[in-house]
Amino acid sequence: MKSLVFLLTATVALAAETEWPQFRGPDGQGISLAKGVPVKWSATENVAWSVEVPGRGWSSPVLSKGRLYLTSAVGEGDEITLRALCFDAKDGRTIWNTEVFKPDAGGATKMHRKNSASSPTPIVTTDRLYVHFGHLGTAALDLDGKIVWKQTTLAYPPVHGTGGSPILIDGSLVFSCDGQSDPFVVALDAATGNVRWKTPRQSPAKKQFSFSTPLAVKLGGTTQIVSPGSGLVGSYDLKDGRELWRVGYGEGYSVIPRPVFAHDLLFVSSSFDKPVLKAIRPAGAKGDVTESNVAWEWGKGVPHTASMVVVGDELYFVSDAGIASCVDARTGDQRWSERLGGNFSASPVVAEGRIYFQNETGVGTIVKAGRTYELLATNDLAEPTLASPAVAAGALFIRSERHLWRIGGR
Repeated sequence: MKSLVFLLTATVALAAETEWPQFRGPDGQGISLAKGVPVKWSATENVAWSVEVPGRGWSSPVLSKGRLYLTSAVGEGDEITLRALCFDAKDGRTIWNTEVFKPDAGGATKMHRKNSASSPTPIVTTDRLYVHFGHLGTAALDLDGKIVWKQTTLAYPPVHGTGGSPILIDGSLVFSCDGQSDPFVVALDAATGNVRWKTPRQSPAKKQFSFSTPLAVKLGGTTQIVSPGSGLVGSYDLKDGRELWRVGYGEGYSVIPRPVFAHDLLFVSSSFDKPVLKAIRPAGAKGDVTESNVAWEWGKGVPHTASMVVVGDELYFVSDAGIASCVDARTGDQRWSERLGGNFSASPVVAEGRIYFQNETGVGTIVKAGRTYELLATNDLAEPTLASPAVAAGALFIRSERHLWRIGGR
């Protein structure tokens, strides 16, 4: 029995080091347990390989069992095809490239200059790849690239395209559909693509559109789907989509950062126009808890776009304008604030006590996690990077404007 327990523990530990199955990694919060992750690189130094990726997209790479998966929009104007791609993580070789959707004329053309028709990050499991293109459709493929099902009935009027990624929890694929009007959160049956539930946001905000990725949190025997939208962050019961609680933040809209959960607190940003960071106590929350369950707030250098990350007792984040901050996660007391340089869209990731920030021009800044600021390195790929990195198997996998890179790794 002891040997079996050891084997299972070793298997779980290895998976934690080598897998990056969804947006922001195994737990969806930007933390990697990989060892030997590089600190120094450039477009030519410490690059195991780089390959050109067809088309355009800002979905982040996901990794499982030595294979990388991406989505991309190939073509221009009304000739765009939305595709799923699979690469060998060892050498970057393309294993397959599957067309998933071909949008109707004009369906994928109206979006923000920093967005793409394939910005949501896929999810990979032991036998499925789930890809999401917002209002253009959602699909499941097997790991040989064959389509298992498609879901195209969830039409809604997008603003600036789409951006939020889905989550997979207990057989449900859950995502937000926050468009120009009538925003909602929806759960699909992961086996069939059929709608399990669909819950209206009932947001008071004037601007209804947002782009955040939900986070699943288990509290008191209930799996809650915490999903920020315009004007509010709501928690929904995974079983039936019933709203459990909400915290309002006025007219905050175009909300992008994914929530982070640590120390019994949820950390969210209200995004545009003036972002406010709220630390929320979800335990026991029922109904509108805006006045009762907000532990603390912070209004300086809060990100509109990049998600936050918690290491130990500290919460780290970077504003769109490049101000990185560290605050006490329990109290909100500031530890440090430093200008990194450049603008930021990618969410930071953590490996081996280091925080990896990637700016929009391709410069990666590495900072030691701690209560005082310590810069470890700056590294330039010399190509725009808006997608968040994947970290596994001792390597960084970075999607830039035209390429997919493997930095380091064994």
